[in-house]
Amino acid sequence: MARTIGSHGPTTLEAIRKAGVRLIFEHGYEAMSLRQLAAEVGIQAGSLYNHISTKQDLLFDLVQDHINDLLRELDLALEGKADPAEKLRAFVAFHVTYHMTRKREVFIANSELRSLDAKNYDAVVALRGAYEQRLAQILTDGVSDGVFEVVDIQVATFAILALLTGLCTWYRPGGRLTRDAIIAAHEKLVLSGVAPQAAIGQASHGSDSRRAAVAGS
Repeated sequence: MARTIGSHGPTTLEAIRKAGVRLIFEHGYEAMSLRQLAAEVGIQAGSLYNHISTKQDLLFDLVQDHINDLLRELDLALEGKADPAEKLRAFVAFHVTYHMTRKREVFIANSELRSLDAKNYDAVVALRGAYEQRLAQILTDGVSDGVFEVVDIQVATFAILALLTGLCTWYRPGGRLTRDAIIAAHEKLVLSGVAPQAAIGQASHGSDSRRAAVAGS
């Protein structure tokens, strides 16, 4: 993305990016026009080309930057954690928190993938693959250590990501549950889903025993 030379270049570019996120989220990439974008920012339509090359480049930059932020912040969240279960909890907490706070960017990165041209599409898919691989490696390490039981790493990776990202369709700030409660619920769902069956069986047996003791008291 080209920047203008001058004191207002970066400021205007940031305003264009923010307006682009808002308009694409509200109207969709195809429906948003550069004239509409310029009006939103408060500049002449022709002035946009001092800051961006094309509408396609704007979309690509927004999606690419989103996934790069996702990767960078995930690596920070996992830093210093060695145990697979601890890493998986950290992954879940990070992913859920990010998707609660960056809903517009997440929506655009998912729904407008189809609007990228072939070269940009391939670049974004590669970045998404790097993020998915972080989770796949955590699951692989957990299976190797005997703390996870996963039939298929790729299927489990996609299923977990679908579960965690799904909150974007229903989460609303100020709802019944706090963010911490929502994170805890997702951590429990994910961790129980990869726990060894023997451990689940033992937990179930313990619950049955407690219920039987209560019933017999």
